[in-house]
Amino acid sequence: MNDKPNLKLGLVFSFIIFSIMFVSSVLTAILAIFFHPNFSSEANKFLWPIIDLSIISIIVGTTISAIIGKKILAPLVKFSEAIMEVGKGNFNIKLDEDKYYYVEELKKMSQNFNIMVDELNNIETFRSDFIANVSHEFKTPLASIEGYTTLLQDNNLSKEEKSKYTDKILNNTKRLSSLVGSILQISRLENQDIIAERSRFKLDEQLRQTLLLLESKWSNKNIDLDIDLDSITFHGNEELLMQVWINILSNAIKFTPEDGTIRCTLKKDKNWITTSISDNGIGMNEDTQKHIFDKFYQGDKSHSSEGNGLGLALVKRIIDLCGGKIEVYSECKKGSTFVIKLPC
Repeated sequence: MNDKPNLKLGLVFSFIIFSIMFVSSVLTAILAIFFHPNFSSEANKFLWPIIDLSIISIIVGTTISAIIGKKILAPLVKFSEAIMEVGKGNFNIKLDEDKYYYVEELKKMSQNFNIMVDELNNIETFRSDFIANVSHEFKTPLASIEGYTTLLQDNNLSKEEKSKYTDKILNNTKRLSSLVGSILQISRLENQDIIAERSRFKLDEQLRQTLLLLESKWSNKNIDLDIDLDSITFHGNEELLMQVWINILSNAIKFTPEDGTIRCTLKKDKNWITTSISDNGIGMNEDTQKHIFDKFYQGDKSHSSEGNGLGLALVKRIIDLCGGKIEVYSECKKGSTFVIKLPC
């Protein structure tokens, strides 16, 4: 930290104190003369000692004020310099909170500054990670498209090979389209606080429609469905909730082995509408459960080609906008359970 601003500020503060005390002394003397214009010779004997005391008081008072002022002004100088560092993009700077214990306001100022810097640092880290993840997610399918397009330029390819490479290009194009759509949607949802478009619809029917939509996926793996859905009407955004069920049920199907079981229940009590979706798949460890709703996080890398890590982040945001809650219970090799609670 630079000591020059600290010195300048201290001198300015001392000069202000000196000026205040000097003017006060002069005004006191003027008032004394005004109210007592006729000093006797005996009274004059006391005049110079009073003037001497005033001068000494000014010097001592200014010195003490300068010393005390330096302790009070020093943290303000450091605070100003710290803000300049933040302006340059340095979010690792910290103020010593315990150093200014003698003034509660200075201590709170330091604490609030450190909280602000931590939040800015988290935002910057998230931004960097988001850009890196988006770049990686785009890079992989683009590289595949480029590679298979290059192979298609070979005139000696058989019809089967051309069809195979064309399918690969089409799949990667769909993956890119899905990624762009997910990024745009989650960005839009993160910038809104309420869901404007709401209607009344049957929640149990929506869950059945989702399972029918995903029939090809669970029937190919011969997965047994255990369904227990009460007839419940919900007031909300039908399209957004449909995405919640598609994402969670798709994950359940993805991570459930062949001949496995998926259980889906829908119940209602006084305060909540509770949906539980369970599978007996590979499950998750504790670390995966902590990050399951983070953007681009994929706990099982073996299935990374089947998703982009945005599905559950999107689910969490939609549930939050609905005023609901989502909980995850899982154990490795024993399956996972997602519990979604929506307000009645």
